[in-house]
Amino acid sequence: MPMTEALTPRPTTEGGSRRLILDHAARLLRGGGYHQTTLREIAEAVGIRKASLYYHFGSKEEIVEAVVNDGVRFVHEAVVAALAAEEGASPRVRLEAAIRAHLCALHGHGDYTSASIKVFTFGAAPVPESVRAVRRAYEDVWRRLIAEWQKAGGMPAGNSPDVLRLFLLGALNGSTDWYRPERHAIDALAREFVALLSPH
Repeated sequence: MPMTEALTPRPTTEGGSRRLILDHAARLLRGGGYHQTTLREIAEAVGIRKASLYYHFGSKEEIVEAVVNDGVRFVHEAVVAALAAEEGASPRVRLEAAIRAHLCALHGHGDYTSASIKVFTFGAAPVPESVRAVRRAYEDVWRRLIAEWQKAGGMPAGNSPDVLRLFLLGALNGSTDWYRPERHAIDALAREFVALLSPH
């Protein structure tokens, strides 16, 4: 079943107050990044006292970690579902489905996904292991997909599948800078991305 282009944000009611905090934190992190976003700003945006944040989260870093992981998770889940719907299809069809799903989720959950891309570092603190693990799990989906593509002859012998993965994910995530729904159709973009990789 093909993905539609409906970019449906995740409901803010999920998880009650905790989800509301993350929704506002994602919006602020998307705009200001890690250093410019404070707990006071998040609390004011939610409409609660700063001390009330600690009922749900132990620190600013914990809020940022949850936002960043959700941003990756939303895209991961969408791509896995799209690939499951195309089980048994050709590698080209599956690659196009994955690209379409990535773009739909990326722009459908814009605050979370943009914050996740923007806030990869946590100030002076090391990137939490959960963030690294969530990203690795999603990258593994693309490693398997590109291995299918390579096996089917979709890329010249000797070319690095890791370089292709990095290039493709970088290009897709980079669309947060230029994508506008009134100017681009996601279905058309997905076809064009695949055509750029293999014009024949």
